[in-house]
Amino acid sequence: MPEIPNAHAAAVLILTVLALFLFTRERIPLETSSLSVIVILTVGFELFPYSGSAGRLHALDFFSGFGHEALIAVCALMIAGHGMARTGALEPIGRVLARLWGVSPRASLLLTLVFGGLMSAFVNNTPIVVLLLPILVSVSLRTRSSASSVLMPMGFATLVGGMSTTIGTSTNLLVVSVAADLGLRRIGMFDFFLPAVLAGGIGILYLWLIAPRILPHRTPVLTDTSPRIFTAQLHISENSFADGKTLSDVMQKTDGEMRVIRIRKNAHTFTVPLPDATIHAGDRLTVRDTPQRLKEYEQTLGATLYSQDHPVDDDHPLKAEDQQLAEIVVVQGSPLQNTTLDELRFTDSYQLAVLAVHRAGRVVESLSQGLGKLRLQISDVLLVQGARERVSEIKREGHLLVLDATADLPHTKRAPLSLMIMAGIVLVSAVGLLPIAISATCGALLMLITGCLNWRDLRHALSMPVILIVVASLALGSALTKTGTAAYLADVFLAITAGSSPTVIFSSLMLLMAVLTNIVSNNAAAVIGTPIAANIAQQLNLPPEAFVLAVLFGANMSYATPMAYKTNLLVMNAGNYTFSDFVRVGAPLTLVMWATLSWLLPTLYNF
Repeated sequence: MPEIPNAHAAAVLILTVLALFLFTRERIPLETSSLSVIVILTVGFELFPYSGSAGRLHALDFFSGFGHEALIAVCALMIAGHGMARTGALEPIGRVLARLWGVSPRASLLLTLVFGGLMSAFVNNTPIVVLLLPILVSVSLRTRSSASSVLMPMGFATLVGGMSTTIGTSTNLLVVSVAADLGLRRIGMFDFFLPAVLAGGIGILYLWLIAPRILPHRTPVLTDTSPRIFTAQLHISENSFADGKTLSDVMQKTDGEMRVIRIRKNAHTFTVPLPDATIHAGDRLTVRDTPQRLKEYEQTLGATLYSQDHPVDDDHPLKAEDQQLAEIVVVQGSPLQNTTLDELRFTDSYQLAVLAVHRAGRVVESLSQGLGKLRLQISDVLLVQGARERVSEIKREGHLLVLDATADLPHTKRAPLSLMIMAGIVLVSAVGLLPIAISATCGALLMLITGCLNWRDLRHALSMPVILIVVASLALGSALTKTGTAAYLADVFLAITAGSSPTVIFSSLMLLMAVLTNIVSNNAAAVIGTPIAANIAQQLNLPPEAFVLAVLFGANMSYATPMAYKTNLLVMNAGNYTFSDFVRVGAPLTLVMWATLSWLLPTLYNF
């Protein structure tokens, strides 16, 4: 087994293992782990300088990732993609797909998978999943079919399509940029489109014909399961506890849980519910809560519960007129991300009541659980209730991803403009007129100038975890290369696979990346794997581009675990999937893609 070349290489190797461990910790924010890696690298190399054959490695060089063309391209494309989502540029296609589901669900599923895959080749797959989620959930509600049979295949189709161009995912951009930094020929936008499409076509067929059959039926956790909130009146009689008491005394009797909206003195007189207001027999207290809680207030106060001037009984049950239940998903860029309902003043801002929160397989129930102080995370789902018009208005605004029984999608007159801008970004880069980092930056500026986005929208478009993981990965990749650690790891890999054919070595590298990307960040796996792949190819005297593509494709196979990619978490909550569901469907898809590409790429590169 090869020896580690120097102490700095050993330290970088240890830090790499530590970084991969930190990236798998759910309780540690990804941005915190990434920043920790950057700090350790910069402080370590500043205190213990390293000089190699290329001269001294300066600690400040590890900050260069903040200005790296890969990060600039990733950020600019995130902004452009957010502009398309905000303007509803893809809405017409979404509406066509929604209508086709009523005609031929099976053919519509195939069209949905193909559409998701093709669009994800040019746009980050998160907006695509955000677009298709409400459509598929709405269709399942209207047709009384299982959303779980289509949501996961749809999510995987966008991942499959994203690997076919250099701009399909941030992982692709990183691999291509790091390979160019290593002195390799810059890979063009469509240079690996053919093998990606051939393998992706087989993957799409699997997702269309097999995946829905092996997925178990899952009932959505939140759809109409939590008790609704009702507005009702508590009639105070002469023998009621509240007769002659102040509102403060009445509130204290209910342990401060009851919230009084107003006090009705007679048919035409209402008073403001101030704490010192005195309650008398004949008054009616207007309150809003769940049926169970309303009945508890009725019994505690010795009052009579009324709804629409009828006592609540079997003949006159509680009714919530024009009220609608809906589910709001916390996605990347949502105003709800990394905040609490109290901090956002959610009820006042959106005029919606939160009934429950669904998080990674469990439901945080109802109002008494202190939902206001729960810090929301990406993929959390809120069950809310509000006026039907208000729910539709929020959907049209497009700031929140709303799932309910309708299919209202955001759409503005600037939708065609944002679509043209994105097409221009792709076309200008594809023909080689401008690098993608420059064309995407120009596109982001055009989104702002034309009003498709404003500066406030940019705050939601950019992802701090993505930015910091990219910078940390680039810094770690630079340290691996310049200290000789990448060459050492390549030697170790070749020693383990000694005696194997180049095809087996190539295939083993891709499989290693596929396993790694389902455990840690795919961007980290890609940046760490790229210099190792280049060293392996150099030592075998084989085309380095082929081995770089092995890393690129392997790092994109984020199918087997829900935490492998953020859209996996979105479909996990929307479809109420379990971890084993992802393994059941994602592991075979990984093997299909791996086996196909393991044959295609060596054939195309003649080794």
